[in-house]
Amino acid sequence: MTLKCRFILVPGNDVVEYHGIPGDTYEKALLSLGINPDTVLILREKKSVPQDALIKEECVEILSTCSRG
Repeated sequence: MTLKCRFILVPGNDVVEYHGIPGDTYEKALLSLGINPDTVLILREKKSVPQDALIKEECVEILSTCSRG
């Protein structure tokens, strides 16, 4: 069984799909996509989601909180 979640990267509105297994966390997904979880906020319907939460949503926004240089 597979799990799919779309990440909308803000700014830029790029969409990245994560494919994993039930029980994966947002932290694991972000790391696998090369995104440091400590540099972003995970938002669902404008509310923050903890990075160690299990992925349950089909789509979340990933808001960058620091400069990329």
